[in-house]
Amino acid sequence: MTRGLNNISLLQRIAPVFRGFDVPLIVAVALLACVGLVAMYSSGYDHGTRFVDHARNMMIAATVMFVVAQIPPQRLMELAVPLYTFGVVLLIAVAIFGITKKGARRWINVGVVIQPSEILKIAMPLMLAWWFQKREGQLRPLDFLVAGLLLAVPVGLIMKQPDLGTALLVLAAGISVIFFAGIKWKWILPPLLIGVVGIVLLVIYEPQLCADDVNWRVLHEYQRQRVCTLLDPARDPLGKGFHIIQGMIAIGSGGLLGKGFMQGTQTHLEFIPERTTDFIFAAFSEEFGLLGNMLLIGCFIFLILRAMLIALEAPSLFTRLLAASVTMIFFTYAFVNMGMVSGILPVVGVPLPFVSYGGTAMVTLGMALGILMSVSKSKRLMQT
Repeated sequence: MTRGLNNISLLQRIAPVFRGFDVPLIVAVALLACVGLVAMYSSGYDHGTRFVDHARNMMIAATVMFVVAQIPPQRLMELAVPLYTFGVVLLIAVAIFGITKKGARRWINVGVVIQPSEILKIAMPLMLAWWFQKREGQLRPLDFLVAGLLLAVPVGLIMKQPDLGTALLVLAAGISVIFFAGIKWKWILPPLLIGVVGIVLLVIYEPQLCADDVNWRVLHEYQRQRVCTLLDPARDPLGKGFHIIQGMIAIGSGGLLGKGFMQGTQTHLEFIPERTTDFIFAAFSEEFGLLGNMLLIGCFIFLILRAMLIALEAPSLFTRLLAASVTMIFFTYAFVNMGMVSGILPVVGVPLPFVSYGGTAMVTLGMALGILMSVSKSKRLMQT
């Protein structure tokens, strides 16, 4: 009898730890994780321990999610300024004495080798959400200008490394906070129009702008080559255009139902480069076809819609902005990865969430999920 009471008491003590977790969000992530494990087993079976390491990374991310979910939003708000400052200081340190690999200076040794730009994927939306929370009810144009400067500093430092993919993700997270904070459309439309006009001019004058002797100045040479390769992959089919061409061939060859699990010829004959990381979507498409892609995209849509619902129901401006920007991180990851593999966006180093191999990105996604769970728990606790 005493043992039974003790068991009940133990369950009662640990129940609050799990109370408030958003079950539909967990189901969506679990489905994506299952797809990721299946895709990794097929595409990475001959890559040593890739499948085992991928499963381990998922377990680490789940642990990180669980830990972060226990941190109340008020505590997250207190961490915003220190974490942002720490991340920017590390980025400056990388620019001065960072470690260079393959022509990019993105890492620093602080006892262990880390990539500080990953910190800003979470620190940036935290910082901007904190900034707008402090000015709730009295927002002025100057406040949005300061927010833009807070965003521009780390994005500029990351671009200088150079790391276009991470800079794009940090920029998207920051812009989403500024947008959801209520910036007026008259400030949004001019840069959008300039961007549209720039794309149109780039398409029209592509032969002249992509000539070998042209320097774009605002972009590194490899970034210019990626944009030009997107516009015309056939200009260098065995070189810079190889990734895009092989990705599109793999996606198209999958047809409606795909070639079957472990049957992808483009994948297993090693025509798809980076088939366990950035281009795993091409390998998955070849083996599971259009129906498999629809299932995968459906899981992402469900995750994003559920996360956005959590943001809409969040109890404070800080939690609403934070949850919405974290949601946009998932959207940006998925959209950019699928877009670059499909040949509609330039090739940048952006993994497919929960599917691509990569420990650092998986942990970042685990932190993002933990933040969403924390916001969801805070809403339910306030309701009760």
